[in-house]
Amino acid sequence: MSNLILRSEILNRLVDGRTPSREEAHAIYQDAKDDPLEIYKVSQFLRTKNKGITVTYSRKAFFNLINLCRDTCSYCTYKSEPNQAKLSMMSKNEVTELVNIAKKYHCTEALFVTGERPEQKYQEAKEWLKKNGFSSTAEYLAEASDIALKGGLFPHTNAGNLTKDEMRQLRETNVSLGLMLENASKRLAEEGMPHQFAPSKNPSARIKTLQNAGELDIPMTTGLLVGIGESPEELIDSIYVIKEIHERYHNIQEIILQNFHPKQDTLMRSNPTPHERYFKTIVALTRIIMPDMNIQIPPNLSPASYSSFLSTGINDWGGISPITQDYVNPEFPWPKIEEVDKRCTEAGFNLRARFPVYPEFFGMVNHTLREKMYAVADSDNLVNKEYSK
Repeated sequence: MSNLILRSEILNRLVDGRTPSREEAHAIYQDAKDDPLEIYKVSQFLRTKNKGITVTYSRKAFFNLINLCRDTCSYCTYKSEPNQAKLSMMSKNEVTELVNIAKKYHCTEALFVTGERPEQKYQEAKEWLKKNGFSSTAEYLAEASDIALKGGLFPHTNAGNLTKDEMRQLRETNVSLGLMLENASKRLAEEGMPHQFAPSKNPSARIKTLQNAGELDIPMTTGLLVGIGESPEELIDSIYVIKEIHERYHNIQEIILQNFHPKQDTLMRSNPTPHERYFKTIVALTRIIMPDMNIQIPPNLSPASYSSFLSTGINDWGGISPITQDYVNPEFPWPKIEEVDKRCTEAGFNLRARFPVYPEFFGMVNHTLREKMYAVADSDNLVNKEYSK
C-alpha cells in the first residue's frame, strides 16, 4: 500500500471520530512535512466539530510577582539576578494597585507568575519573604491570590512545580493553575542542552505535578515549547504524554503551543525560531491527536501571522493584557484586543472573552469561586459581553 493511500485512510478515520495511535501520528507527520495542507484541513474540521467557530481569549493582568529563579534555562530572559534592573518583587500594596487598575480595564484574570522557588537559591528572596511575613513563595502566592480575588479578579498561577499541599492551598483562590511541560524528553536536560541547569524542568517532576493536580481535580493549563532543540518525534511523544494524563484525570483544560524566539542575552541567542510551516504542522497534529482539547498559540509570538493559525485548528489565544506586558517575552507586545477581534471576524470566527478556567471545567472549581464567576458569566460560562467591553 502506498504512503499516500495509507495517509488518506488514517485521515479519513480521524474525520470519522477516531484518534491516531502514536505510530500513526509519527507517520502523519512524516507524510505532511513537505505538504501539510491535508492535515490542516482535517484539523480545521475537528476544531469546528468540537469547538465550533468561537475563538476565546482571557483578558488579563500579568503580575510579575518574583522573577528570581533557582533554575537557569538557556533561552530565558524572564529570570533576574538580584542586582539587575528588571528585578521584580511585588509588594502587597503593588499587587492591590494593579488589581484596581485591571478592574478599570475590565480584566477578569490575574496571572501570577514567579520563578521556581527563588528562596532556595537567593538569600535576598528568603529575607524579602520573611520581612513581608511569608516563609515561601507559595505562601505569598496564596495571599496575593486572595487580594486579587477580593478585588474582583480570578487568579491563575504559574509558579513551577508546586507540591500537592501548595496546590491544595492555591485551589481555594485560583480557578486554575498552569505548568508548561515544555517537552517530555530527558535528552533536553543533558550537557549542552537548554535544561541542563534547570532541575525543575525534569520531565518526571513536571509530569508528577500535573498528575497531582489531576488527583486534586484542579484544571490545568500546560503546553510545549517548540524549537528549543527537540526533534519532531519528541514533540509528538510529548503530546501523547499530555494526552495520557488527561485521559486518566480529565483535568488538562488547555494546551499551549509556544514557538521559541532567540533572545540576545541567552546561550541560545544564535538558535533560529522554528519555521512557521513546521510550527503549524505541530499545531495541526496536536488537534488531530487531541481533537476535543482547547489549543492555544500566543498571538504576540506570531505577530504578523497569528490569525493564519486558525487554519491549523486552534480555538484560543490565551491571555491578552490591555495594561501589562508579557514579562516572559517583553520584546513581543500583546496585540490590541480590537485587532484580534477584527482578524477573527474576517476569518469567519467569533471572538469571546473567557475566564482563566474554560467553561467545561467550571465543575472542578470550588463553589465559592464558581459563584463569583457566575456573577459576570453568560449562559455559556463565558464572560458576559457587557462586562468584557
